[in-house]
Amino acid sequence: MEHKTIAYICTGCGIGEAVDADKLIEVGNELAPAVCKKHEYLCGKEGLAEIGQDIKDIEATHVVICACSERVFTDRFDFEDVFVHRTNLREHVAWCHTANDDGTQELAEDYVRMGITRCKNAETPEPLVQEVSDSVLVVGGGVSGLNAALNAADVGHDVVLVEKAEALGGFAATLHKTYPTAAPYTEAGENPVPGLVAAVEGNDRIQVLLGSTVSEVAGAPGKFDVKVGDKEFKIGAIVVATGFTPYDVTKLEHLGYGKSPDVVGSVQFEEMAKEGKFVRPSDGAPARKVVFVQCAGSRDPDHLPYCSSTCCMNSLKQANYLLENDDDAEAYILYKDMRTPSLYEQYYEAAQATPGIMLTKGEITGVEPNGNGKVKVTAGNTLLGEDIEIDADLVVLAQGKVPVMAEEGILNLTYRKGKELPTLKYGFPDSNFICFPYETARTGIYTVGCVRQPMDIVQCGEDAAGAALKAIQCVHATGGGTAVHPRAWDQTYPDFFLQRCTQCKRCTEECPFGTLDEDEKGTPLENPTRCRRCGVCMGACPERIISFKDYSVPMIGDMIKSVHVPDEFEEKPRYIGLICENDAYPAMDMAGLNHVEYSPLVRFIPVRCLGSVNRVWIADSLSAGIDGIILIGCKYGDDYQCHFLQGSELCSKRMENVQEDLQRLMLESERIKIVQLAINEYDKLPQIVNEFVEEVNNLGPNPYKGF
Repeated sequence: MEHKTIAYICTGCGIGEAVDADKLIEVGNELAPAVCKKHEYLCGKEGLAEIGQDIKDIEATHVVICACSERVFTDRFDFEDVFVHRTNLREHVAWCHTANDDGTQELAEDYVRMGITRCKNAETPEPLVQEVSDSVLVVGGGVSGLNAALNAADVGHDVVLVEKAEALGGFAATLHKTYPTAAPYTEAGENPVPGLVAAVEGNDRIQVLLGSTVSEVAGAPGKFDVKVGDKEFKIGAIVVATGFTPYDVTKLEHLGYGKSPDVVGSVQFEEMAKEGKFVRPSDGAPARKVVFVQCAGSRDPDHLPYCSSTCCMNSLKQANYLLENDDDAEAYILYKDMRTPSLYEQYYEAAQATPGIMLTKGEITGVEPNGNGKVKVTAGNTLLGEDIEIDADLVVLAQGKVPVMAEEGILNLTYRKGKELPTLKYGFPDSNFICFPYETARTGIYTVGCVRQPMDIVQCGEDAAGAALKAIQCVHATGGGTAVHPRAWDQTYPDFFLQRCTQCKRCTEECPFGTLDEDEKGTPLENPTRCRRCGVCMGACPERIISFKDYSVPMIGDMIKSVHVPDEFEEKPRYIGLICENDAYPAMDMAGLNHVEYSPLVRFIPVRCLGSVNRVWIADSLSAGIDGIILIGCKYGDDYQCHFLQGSELCSKRMENVQEDLQRLMLESERIKIVQLAINEYDKLPQIVNEFVEEVNNLGPNPYKGF
């Protein structure tokens, strides 16, 4: 179909006062769109009606809206069956640069050129609509898995629940009671597991497979092929609820475990509570003076470096067990910090007021048999202002939580990039812990409960509802041909021109989500519904054979080439900024909203992820006479914020090679700069941009300018 582009310049929101809109129309008409006109209020009823009528009259295929940020009014500028490109003249020009200045006008003109130019190669996306299974697989039959299964079933989805034990309930089924879950939060509650198990077993939509494990997961979201023993299932999405195991107390010798049988773990003490008998394992005598040691392995770099979330509340509960059994018993809780968030604080306050319970902050300095049948516990740095020593009948070590995920045999994926979910250094699966808590690095597979992060029974139930709904959302998005988070609206998917593929495997190796498998020759095998549409594969490909209908290497390359580059004698340097759409672009919007000014010499182009930046864009920029390129992406490292896991980090590694290439071409490596920026650091943008411009200005003009 012939491309017919119509372009509009909005003069509202201060744009018309900052730039000459008539001149922008002249610049736009140089690229021969079918229509290029201005309007004082494009997002208003009349403006939208005019655009709609022009689309109909001209049979337009592409619309360029030069107005406000693409992040606002997305519903208003959504025209059926046409490609819409948004060029930001408000937040990125009028609101952050000097009105009626030559630099501001030239910036706006370049943005108009870039917007219309982009439409040359862009196509309206066509969603990959397909039949999918709407069944949900839940792996794990503890509190999280039971709740996830019930939530999915309650909204009409069939569920296959796989549990490796011979009974449902998980670790929570072993508890005598739970700590308070309702007002006034002063007394332990009854264990909810029996009720959950009964509800699951009585639900016709839930098929329970006990004593079973998943032997294979093949396929992709919407059409997973799952094997459980000799059974096979078609599954739409997967919820992993494999829970945790208590930290191994045999590793806590420094806290006395193994030195005396009367030093036990909190799990063993809970078993005593269920039996209603608190005794010393050494001789069976009543345990009436009990010391509870908190953070036994948790918050310890040599063991579990994180807080296990429930240990403090659990020890308060167990101290109450002791006193309910024996009015004359004594419970001592020694803690690093007492963590009882929200209304749980009332349980802590009730314990403080309970005769027989003594709590103090302190550092354990020794747990040793005292030679008289007791266990001596010593602690320093206490709230009492002095060291304390307690001769206890029993010492209880509060065991932390270890996620059941790092081991093999949970999912047994047939993915090229491994059989199980990738995990962080602590063993928790993750995709973006700030923005998308349920997501994992494998699309359509969601974690819930203590395998995701330490949490209590109530939190696990709430978490399960969220994970179940994410799984259902994935099924519906996949069937409709759209992406899941973070590009939840995206109907595109990568297209591979495999005739030019050299089987270098960069796309398969660098994809953060395991989207691509490969054949025996190394040719990538597509799995579109696994794709998050980040474009990392596009940035990785040296042959540039990967593209999206609305995002491709030629498309961005042409935008760069459309920038008007004055010759060196005009002393007007030009810079390109490639900015992540997830953090850097919104940060720039906020800079505009706050009227924060920075150099108008940089033309910013939003990219899906810095990982999608192809090296040819750097070459295109330099060969066009651009003096420098700044890339602004998400933070990476231990506290990474990249919406696509590793995109920003991958780009940084690639650009190191590019900078080496520059030096071989006798160009300064400083002409390329990569910056990490969080979404809330918009106030740093002026310094980042201005320092880069000044630094490259000092190098002098690009020697390729004018060629």
